[in-house]
Amino acid sequence: MSDTRIHPYSGPAGGWGSARSLARHVTGRETPTLEGVRQLQRQNKVDGFACVSCSWAKPAEPHAAEFCENGAKATMWELDTGRADADFFARHTVTELATWADYDLEAQGRLVEPLRFDAASDRYVPVSWSEAFELIGRELRALEPERVVFYASGRASLETSYMYALLARLYGNNNLPDSSNMCHESTSVGLPRSIGVPVGTVLLEDFEHCDCILSFGQNVGVNSPRMLHPLQDAARRGADIITFNPLYERGWERFTNPQEPLAMATGASTRISNAYFPVRAGGDLAVMHGIAKALFALDDAAQADPSRERVLDVDFIANHTNGFDAFEQAVRAIDWRDIEREAGLSRADIEGVAAVYAQAKASILIYGMGLTQHRYGVDNVRMICNLALMRGNIGRPGAGICPVRGHSNVQGQRTVGISEKPELVPLDRLEAQYGFSAPRNKGLDTVGTVEGVIDGSVHAFIGLGGNFVRAAPETEQLEAHWKHLALTVQVATKLNRSHLVCGRTALLLPCLGRIERDVQRSGEQCVTVEDSTTCIHASFGTSEPASDQLLSEPAIVAGIARAWKPDDTRVPWQAWVDDYALVRDAIEATYPDQFRDFNARLHTPGGFPRPIGARERRWETPSGKAEFHVPGRLCATGFEDAEGRFRLLTVRSNDQFNTTVYGYRDRFRGIEGTRRVVLMHEDDIAEAGLTAGEQIALVADAEDGVERAVGGLRVVPYRVPRGCIAAYYPECNPLVPVAHHAVDSHVPAAKSVPVRISRRTDAPVPAGPSPD
Repeated sequence: MSDTRIHPYSGPAGGWGSARSLARHVTGRETPTLEGVRQLQRQNKVDGFACVSCSWAKPAEPHAAEFCENGAKATMWELDTGRADADFFARHTVTELATWADYDLEAQGRLVEPLRFDAASDRYVPVSWSEAFELIGRELRALEPERVVFYASGRASLETSYMYALLARLYGNNNLPDSSNMCHESTSVGLPRSIGVPVGTVLLEDFEHCDCILSFGQNVGVNSPRMLHPLQDAARRGADIITFNPLYERGWERFTNPQEPLAMATGASTRISNAYFPVRAGGDLAVMHGIAKALFALDDAAQADPSRERVLDVDFIANHTNGFDAFEQAVRAIDWRDIEREAGLSRADIEGVAAVYAQAKASILIYGMGLTQHRYGVDNVRMICNLALMRGNIGRPGAGICPVRGHSNVQGQRTVGISEKPELVPLDRLEAQYGFSAPRNKGLDTVGTVEGVIDGSVHAFIGLGGNFVRAAPETEQLEAHWKHLALTVQVATKLNRSHLVCGRTALLLPCLGRIERDVQRSGEQCVTVEDSTTCIHASFGTSEPASDQLLSEPAIVAGIARAWKPDDTRVPWQAWVDDYALVRDAIEATYPDQFRDFNARLHTPGGFPRPIGARERRWETPSGKAEFHVPGRLCATGFEDAEGRFRLLTVRSNDQFNTTVYGYRDRFRGIEGTRRVVLMHEDDIAEAGLTAGEQIALVADAEDGVERAVGGLRVVPYRVPRGCIAAYYPECNPLVPVAHHAVDSHVPAAKSVPVRISRRTDAPVPAGPSPD
């Protein structure tokens, strides 16, 4: 994969490009082909396993192949027959491994036995499970509870997440940061303030009834490709699909369904978006204000003509909302010239979108991290709610708000208690169930954890999955201080960068993957997850475990809990490990309104939806109504434009999911063999005196006295708005200051980072294949 090629890609999403990519992974050197094919047939099926990749909804009547290219890659990655065993770690020091690229680390295969870092030899060495738990228990008893962090990635099941959150609170803190803090926390903060719930209101069947879809800042072809099926159906039905995104992403342009033989044979594709607008990074607020302003003008015209229907849903606004007058006054006062400048789009284009939205009977408003990962990401989320409220597009078929989440249970783990915010958790009920006094102080989120590691106030970190050090902002400072932690524990299936930055006592605990058989004393177990549309699904693993030394995640959490307090009988940890149905009973007891008849409804085709008040136009806000919000600004970046300053947005490749890199082929962007690139508008390249292919460095333009730079990046001309550039995550995370985060939600503002371009040659270079 060391040969670098930069070339235009003209194909659609899906199609033969997807098929060839899938074939490479199914028949890869470390993949058991027959087992891989067998498991793909079970993926996202009622009696199968929930994809370990994205959290898009699973239909009640699944397709023959209910998986996408990236979901298949995730499955093959987990079924890897390679093994990172004791012999591997005996051959390689941790210092050496820390120089490897992310891809090379995970490509070594599955972790197969518990490991302890031995500082004297600079190696991981085998340790028994009992010894590992004893070490963790001893350290936890010696530490102050408020100094310990319990992090969770988005892949842990509902059962594991419930147990993990309970363990943290029994221990004495709410330090429960999770991957939501890095991506959709702006949703979790903004939506409750506007519509009373922290999640979207759309169900999968709503896509069958909408006639308009507006999408902001979401890359469907890479981050949630199975969503292309309902989008394709909507497009063929004649629904208007309008996309706003700084980069032209192929999934929103054209799609060839690999499950349609005629389309594959002829190369035919479906146009997904009938209008696509390259908004400036951070300019979505201006676009949405412009749409709202145009809606008011259209409504004025309708009122002047008695034969025309009002554009605003005045009955809905009067009966179900609060704050409309202040919002209307603020929007009407905005100058169109300011909207055009901040959006990077014309007034005519924005008014055209408003005209389409005004005529639609039922509209879905989709968004992703292109809205949430900004300094004013919460304003973005609340502004998209404003647009929905203006037309009454919440609480009726075919309409609603649709935030597209990432990891397969990142939303669900929040539902069952993983949150640093005590007000979001039924602590009184937990206290009654388990006979303890729950901590009431707000815990540490991701930003607070990074700050705490750097300033020394955090002393220990337990990671339930994920790659925190690599995924978090302020990477270089974080890594430098991480080694001073008294305890680091990482629960994982494969080796990653975070495992190579070790505390004084460091343990690497291998767990079963979701695809693998999980046999406990009561028999084979299943687990549950929640998708982006709040539907709960069962997941059954049937593949043979990678090692007989692997423990399930519930067993590992219970082992830590029992080692910390071996004589504590308040929680039936062992009984829960023996039978996960008992954990689900406990979840139902804690959340009776959300998980009624939990075990009885496990096998519901398409999952069973949690009750969401806003779907029924019940607004769980202080006013009892949906709230209009006045952002007070048109740009979400939080910094001013200046000569030589660019807005950097970090992006993921087609061969990647979050920090997991499956390869070096970003097919849709025509980039192969490297991830060291920076995508720029050709006019910006010329103005900066650069040439295509030249190597440069990006330097963070923060005014805090800290030098942050990433070098060895090749300049690539690309369709991106002037003044904006794009580069890969997580390689460019060192450019994101920990203080550059969303107001209120603390999401790292990785979609608009102020940077400058430099020709310096001493900047740190991301590991991986060279662009030369």
